[in-house]
Amino acid sequence: MKKVKIAGKMMPAIGIGTWHMGSSRDTHALHLSALRAGLDAGARIIDTAEMYGSGDAEILVGEAIQPYSRDDLFLISKVLPSNANQARMEKSLDASLKRLQTDYLDLYLYHWRGMTPLSETVKELERLKEKGKIKAWGVSNFDTPDLEELNHTPGGENAQANEVLYNLGSRNIEYDLISWQIERQITLIAYSPVGAGTANHGTQIAKNPVVQEIAKRHNASSYQIMLAWAIRDGQTIAIPQSNIPEHMKENIAAGEISLSSEDLAQLDQAYPKPTTKRPLSIL
Repeated sequence: MKKVKIAGKMMPAIGIGTWHMGSSRDTHALHLSALRAGLDAGARIIDTAEMYGSGDAEILVGEAIQPYSRDDLFLISKVLPSNANQARMEKSLDASLKRLQTDYLDLYLYHWRGMTPLSETVKELERLKEKGKIKAWGVSNFDTPDLEELNHTPGGENAQANEVLYNLGSRNIEYDLISWQIERQITLIAYSPVGAGTANHGTQIAKNPVVQEIAKRHNASSYQIMLAWAIRDGQTIAIPQSNIPEHMKENIAAGEISLSSEDLAQLDQAYPKPTTKRPLSIL
């Protein structure tokens, strides 16, 4: 499994996303099995948020991780913009920690920009880090101008990651955002890495003849090729989500696939790199 440095730790490059998980009692056992299948297959990062199912995803994760050593896991959650202020952030974090059945987060992300001044949000994130409730913090859905502003905010240089939409069919961040983050050692976390919910839906990409040809070459699925592509630079963590244990195992196994220069050239031709700056895509 390829590994990527995040918040000072080397972690497997493919983690587990939890959007749309945990809210239905009918699928609870299946979702629980899926999360544990991912951990058993070698994943260590679990990405969730207080927004996902209004906390239900965090509750599911909290239950799923009980048989595992907390020290071996890397838990990420996110604070809503409405809670990203001095008055509400710690209460919001405490609620997340209670649902997750843990006393700290490895990484706490500001989910997207709201009305609170960045200086206030950063100050509170730094305070919570000093208290030990979070080991590190970062942001999500920040474009290059947002990161530049953050970098000029007191304490903003301590941001460890930025989580954004990134997949083979949505490459806009390659124009300038990725290089900006690499230069400043801010880890990129790719959500929707197989295209679910985007204009170039994952099923369409999976049916592309080029993707299918490369998948056959590697004895892999099209979705595994899409994941291997997302982490190809050694600087990116992908967090695919699956409700099915077998699919979860396949997602994690994609971290073992190395695409050749020929593979990458073919994929670039099928899904070209951006040539102009475009607004950040957000789901």
